[in-house]
Amino acid sequence: MFKRQKSEPKYVNGSSPSHWQIFCTFLYLGCTSFGGPVAHIGYFRNLLVERKNWLNAQAYSDLVALCQFLPGPASSQVGFAIGLVKGGYFGGLAAFLGFTLPSALILLTFSIGLDFVGGVASNSLLAGLKLVAVSVVGHAVVMMGNVSTPDWPRRSMAFLAAVVVLLVGHPFVTMFVIFLGGFFGLMLPQVELQFQKPRNRIGGYNALVFIILALSLLILLPILAYLFPTPLFRLLDGFYRSGMLVFGGGHVVLPLLEGAVVDTGLVSEADFLVGYGAAQAIPGPMFAVAAFLGQKADIGIGGVGGAAISLLMIFLGPFLLVLGVMPFWERLRHHKGFRKALDGVNASVVGLLTAILINPLTTAAITTFHDAVIVGVGFLFLWRCWLSPIFVVGLIVTSKVTIDLIAGS
Repeated sequence: MFKRQKSEPKYVNGSSPSHWQIFCTFLYLGCTSFGGPVAHIGYFRNLLVERKNWLNAQAYSDLVALCQFLPGPASSQVGFAIGLVKGGYFGGLAAFLGFTLPSALILLTFSIGLDFVGGVASNSLLAGLKLVAVSVVGHAVVMMGNVSTPDWPRRSMAFLAAVVVLLVGHPFVTMFVIFLGGFFGLMLPQVELQFQKPRNRIGGYNALVFIILALSLLILLPILAYLFPTPLFRLLDGFYRSGMLVFGGGHVVLPLLEGAVVDTGLVSEADFLVGYGAAQAIPGPMFAVAAFLGQKADIGIGGVGGAAISLLMIFLGPFLLVLGVMPFWERLRHHKGFRKALDGVNASVVGLLTAILINPLTTAAITTFHDAVIVGVGFLFLWRCWLSPIFVVGLIVTSKVTIDLIAGS
C-alpha cells in the first residue's frame, strides 16, 4: 500500500465562507488569473488550497478531474464547483460572477470603443503575459504532481500521457489520454488518502433535472433556430452549442465560436479577430469573449443585452452539467474501483498539463535567453511563496516590457 505524503496544511472543518467572501475571493482571481484555463487551475490551487485551505489537495484534484471529463470551460467549472461546495447554489453563482465579471467588463469596454495601442510596449505586454502563463503552469505541474503522482507507476503514466499528447497533437487525444489513464489506474495499487467531506448540497432528483435540462436545450435550441431563423435564436443556439461541445475550454472554443457568429453573419471576421486578440491580453476565462461578440452582434436588444445573453448561454450548459454530476461524483470518488481509476485520471491530467506547458506555452512564449530567465525567476517566486501571484504577474510583465524597450531603443 502506498501512502501519499501531504505537504499542504490539513483542512479544518469549520464555518463556510459567506457568499460575499466567495464573490470577493473569485473577483480577486478574476482580476489576476492570466494565461488561460491551465494557468487558472494553478492560481486557484495556490489561493484556495494552499493559502485559504478551502479544500484539501485531493478534493481539489478530484474537482479538476471532474471538469476535465465534462465539456465546457474547465477553469470556470472548477471555480463554480468550489463555490457550490462552499456556499450552495448562491455560492456557485457568486464564484462565477466574481471570476467572470472583470474580463467580461473589460471585453465589453473594448467592444464599445476602447482603442488598441500599438508599438513595442503593447507587443511586449502580450509577450509578458505569455511568460506569466509559463511560470504559473510550471508551478501547477510541480504542485499537482506532488499530490497526483506519489509513486513511479503514476509518474510513468503522467510521462506517457505527455509524450502521447506532444507526438499526436490531435484535439481528441486529450479525452483519449484521460480515459486511458482511468483504465490503467484500475490496475495499480490504491493510494491511501485523507478525504475531505464537502457538503452535498444537491439532491439526486435535482441533479437529474439539471442533466435533462442541459441535454434538452442542446437538442431544442437548434430546432428553434431552424424554425425561427432570427439573429436572436441563432445567437442563443450558437453560444450554447459552443459551451457544450468543447472540452477544456480556452482557445479550443474559438473555432466553434467562429462558426456560431462569423459563419452565420452575426459578427464580422474582423471584429471576431479583434475580440480574440483582446481576450488573450486580459485575466479571467477565455469564454468571456462572448461579451465582446454578443455586443457586436445585432440581435435587436442592444449591445449590452446581447453581451449579457451571450455570456449566459455559453456558460449555462457546462454549469448545468456540473450541477447534475457533482452529487454522483461525490459518491463515486469514494468507491474503491472508481477511486483507483480516478487516481489514474489525475496522473494523466498532470501529463496533459506538462504537455501544454511544453507546447504551445513554452515554445510560443520563450524566444530569448532573457525570457527564460524571467520565467525561471517567476516560477521560483511562486514555488517558494515569496510573492503573491498578482505581484509575480507585475514583476514578469514589467521585466519583459523593460527589456524589450531597452533592446528597441
